[in-house]
Amino acid sequence: MPGAKFVPPVLQDNPGGWGPNSGPAQFKDMPYQPFSKSDRLGKIADWTGATYQDRRHMNKYQSQFQGGMQYAYYHDEDESSFQLVDTTKTSKPAYGRGRGRGGFRGRWNSFKPPQAQAQLQTLTKAQKIKERDRLRLVRKWQKQQAGRQNYQRQAPVKTREASVTVKPDWIVVEEMDFPRLSKLSLPNVAEPDDLIQCGSLEFYDKTYDRINVKNERNLQRIDRIFHTVTTTDDPIIRKLSKSEPKVNVFLTDAILATLMCSSRSVYSWDIVVDKIQGKIFFDKRENTEFDLLTVSETSAEPPQDEGSSLNSPRNLALEATFVNHNFSQQVLKSGEDRFKFEQDNPFVDAEEEGEVASIAYRYRKWDLGNNLLLVCRCELDAVVQGSNNETQFANVKALNEWDSRYSGGVDWRQKLDTQGGAVLANELKNNACKLAKWTVQSILAGADILKFGYVTRYNVKDSGRHVILGTKHFKPTDFAQQINLSMDNAWGVVRCVLDLIMQQKDGKYLIVKDPNKNLLRLYDIPDNTFDSEDSEEESDDGPDEDD
Repeated sequence: MPGAKFVPPVLQDNPGGWGPNSGPAQFKDMPYQPFSKSDRLGKIADWTGATYQDRRHMNKYQSQFQGGMQYAYYHDEDESSFQLVDTTKTSKPAYGRGRGRGGFRGRWNSFKPPQAQAQLQTLTKAQKIKERDRLRLVRKWQKQQAGRQNYQRQAPVKTREASVTVKPDWIVVEEMDFPRLSKLSLPNVAEPDDLIQCGSLEFYDKTYDRINVKNERNLQRIDRIFHTVTTTDDPIIRKLSKSEPKVNVFLTDAILATLMCSSRSVYSWDIVVDKIQGKIFFDKRENTEFDLLTVSETSAEPPQDEGSSLNSPRNLALEATFVNHNFSQQVLKSGEDRFKFEQDNPFVDAEEEGEVASIAYRYRKWDLGNNLLLVCRCELDAVVQGSNNETQFANVKALNEWDSRYSGGVDWRQKLDTQGGAVLANELKNNACKLAKWTVQSILAGADILKFGYVTRYNVKDSGRHVILGTKHFKPTDFAQQINLSMDNAWGVVRCVLDLIMQQKDGKYLIVKDPNKNLLRLYDIPDNTFDSEDSEEESDDGPDEDD
């Protein structure tokens, strides 16, 4: 077997130095880029030299030999006859226009002379750490600036939905816009007559007047029964509709206050009106959110979270109603003798298990002129022992803080003790409609005192635990003046609505607050609207048959 043939390599002799005289033939005329084994590889090929705009990556993948001119393109032909012309306009910086020599304006210590562009170089470890810290501070500053800009920018208001779906067969009788309603007035409405008073009230515990931010108290869960009975389901109103033949308007204080304060409302609501033989009954629909307390309704940026979010409008309304019920019962002296009226609570059912809340009802009659006599069921929450041992009636309500960052930026824990007026002013701005309704209800019921409790979340992310930070009380008539609430205007709105309904034929009507416009609409609706199969059987005992 013949041996393998050995081909000796071509050796180059370089008598004038060390190394080869010429490169391999296959690499002839190919540019050479020097490199180091310690260089990091970023891109496989970089034809522009500007792949990495970020200085961090640019320094990381920069070769220690720097970039050469091996890949530069030269056009040898007609070079002398070709030239580029820059047609862009050079604009002077705004800060230097007409400001002395050198185009300089500002502080001397902030002036930096133009510097030549520094050549790229590899940073040492200490320089890299310093650069990383500087970039971290820049990002932090940019984040803060973005937060401030977003705070100033108002969020787009979402389109709200109506409280009731308007059917095609409903006829619009009248539209009443808020600017016109706010100009109405019915002065000199006489004091009301008390027809029936019933229920029992507990006495207010004055130790709660000494609560402050440093001496806060947990809000307890009081399991008591609250009745929210509508007008036509009230047995006393049914009796009065027969025993008081001249009275032709019947309603509750919640419905009456909603009408009176309608021009301050933002959210949609609706009231059912039954006109039967010349008598008008105002009702709320069953299973609606009419009795829930709104939260930040009149705020510049009302809550707009959706679904099961902690701060969605519905969940906030449920939380506010829960807080108000518990606070109004916790501040009373339970277990002691109650102040009792002539008749018992008409809504207490012997089969109901549980204690009924401290509440009293006063059925009062107003004469609004133009042959309009109105009977309203008003509510009282408590009794206060005066300085001379006189008995004063009171309504107790709770203002609740949910998240100060989204409700005016006034933190109650920091401001309530020192700037209580600022806290109340912020609440008046965010909850103007709710506070006006409470004030109107207290005036209608003849309450001597309107007590407010300031209740906040124990933790801003927990809507089930609350603490009481303080209380405040006012005379309802004085507080009405403070919030620019005119009872003459309130009665004027009611009189306008009643006159409008009195001009219509007997039937069923619906008053709806438009969800996105400042106006009320009166609809003529079919008589069987909102009647379920269950309620049809119960309607035999309603005011239709009584009359």
